[in-house]
Amino acid sequence: MEFQLTEEHLMIRQAARDFARTECLPGVIERDEHQKFPKEQIEKLADLGFMGMMVDPDYGGGGMDTISYVLAMEEISKIDASTSVCMSVNNSLVCWGLNKYSSREQKEKYLRYLAQGKKNGELYIGAFLLSEPEAGSDATSQKTTAIDKGDHYVLNGVKNWITNGNSASVYLVMAQTDASKGSHGINTFIVEKNWPGVVVGAKENKLGIRGSDTHSIIFNEVRVPKENRIGEDGFGFTFAMKTLAGGRIGIAAQALGIASGAYELALKYSKERKAFGKEIMHHQAIQFKLADMATRIEAARLLCLRSAWEKDHGMDFTLSSSMAKVFSSETAMWVATEAVQIHGGYGFVKEYHVERMMRDAKITQIYEGTSEVQRIVIGRSILK
Repeated sequence: MEFQLTEEHLMIRQAARDFARTECLPGVIERDEHQKFPKEQIEKLADLGFMGMMVDPDYGGGGMDTISYVLAMEEISKIDASTSVCMSVNNSLVCWGLNKYSSREQKEKYLRYLAQGKKNGELYIGAFLLSEPEAGSDATSQKTTAIDKGDHYVLNGVKNWITNGNSASVYLVMAQTDASKGSHGINTFIVEKNWPGVVVGAKENKLGIRGSDTHSIIFNEVRVPKENRIGEDGFGFTFAMKTLAGGRIGIAAQALGIASGAYELALKYSKERKAFGKEIMHHQAIQFKLADMATRIEAARLLCLRSAWEKDHGMDFTLSSSMAKVFSSETAMWVATEAVQIHGGYGFVKEYHVERMMRDAKITQIYEGTSEVQRIVIGRSILK
């Protein structure tokens, strides 16, 4: 068992750390307050090759492993979770799924540009459309339909909580083509945002990750060419579940980053703030908080890296990704809350960042599979 990162891993982590501090930190409070999409930051991440990290170089990607992706996600998330979730969706849910399951023609037409994050010099990213008003954790209850018309499908329905909803150029859409087959009647389609009948709903006014653009997407009689279906007929639900398993690693890494970022700020503050004649880091009550924060973060990091390692080695990472996701997200929420507590009244003030991190942390317990769903997955795995 090897616990030492390679030279390449260290370089990727440092590049992401430098980027987060120089490009993401300036303006992060204002972007959060005004719900401003971090377009400039995403474009620069694309230039660095961080929007298609795990994609085959033959299709414009970085050809990196999942460990590299986890390291980069943690560093970006320490500073700006809104930017990191846009990066996560494009890498984990869009590019990875297309890289593994799409046809050569689909890769050439879409993946090549999604991996680069740009097309003809313009931002080009994707979104993953599974959730619906009545199909969140119960993903089999798809109400969006795609009716087979021979050489094309006609798509109708509504998707909710779509990250990159307005900024994406390409959507991966799960839809029911034969309700009598249940989950085996679901397919996944590549849909272009500018096609007739695609409507972007209002932007959600969120508690956290306010810089990311979250929208409902409506489909009204959208004509989807047959060649834009991913895989064989009925493969859509399997595609979604296998893709989400990898996505959990990305969100676990995001949660880890939020936790470690909040911890670093709390640690720094404890060395500066004085109470009762000495820095608060010398008070046992604060020391115990910091010790528990550091321990939980390290445990979360090891879970994330283990799951990434299993994925890179072709192993079944369903259990490990769920463990990493539920533990890291709950660690993020707990650590961020403790960081606010250590800051005292200043923790309630935006300029000290930890209140934003606490708000951002909450969503990691919800999206890409709630903590309750992760426990179902874990329970089923250990009770076989």
